[in-house]
Amino acid sequence: MANSPQAKKRARQSEKRRTHNASLRSLVRTNIKKVIAAIDTGDADQAKAAYTAAVPVIDRMADKGIIHKNKAARHKSRLNAQVKALSA
Repeated sequence: MANSPQAKKRARQSEKRRTHNASLRSLVRTNIKKVIAAIDTGDADQAKAAYTAAVPVIDRMADKGIIHKNKAARHKSRLNAQVKALSA
């Protein structure tokens, strides 16, 4: 356990940051799941709309360092391929 005032403050800050980052990661996962759910229904327009809404969220979290930029690119690439295959 933290003993010095500085260490106690750092513990408070890191806990606050951890919960905030967890909620942002959850937001990314939710948006990805919305796209996958739209793909599973087979509705190309709904899937395209969900993908269009998810991309800025994924990019924003990659810029903030919540998820790695390569992970963001991988998700976008795979989701886009699935959406395109659905409409083709």
